[in-house]
Amino acid sequence: MDDDRARQLLTAERARIVRSLRSHVHEDDGEETDESNPANLGTDLYQDEYDEGLEGDLREQLAAVERAEARLAAGTYGISVESGEQIPDARLEIAPTAERTVEEEQAREHS
Repeated sequence: MDDDRARQLLTAERARIVRSLRSHVHEDDGEETDESNPANLGTDLYQDEYDEGLEGDLREQLAAVERAEARLAAGTYGISVESGEQIPDARLEIAPTAERTVEEEQAREHS
């Protein structure tokens, strides 16, 4: 894949993630916390854990962009970190932070 195209894809991916992080804020439902009402406590706890998980996922995606940018700078972007095989451009167009071929990723998920 052409370095300029890779930069374009990674820049767009970074922007998407940063936008999601900025727009992701816990929205209070306006109800006062009522320690005697387990439903309110359960809902608040669920929402807090969901928000934490989503933010963690977005931060992990951002770290993947940073690793891909480092590979691009090192001249190894588009090469599997596992086998050294070329990652097809079609895969990189869909998943610009891909570190492995589809087959390697599937094998990794199934093990």
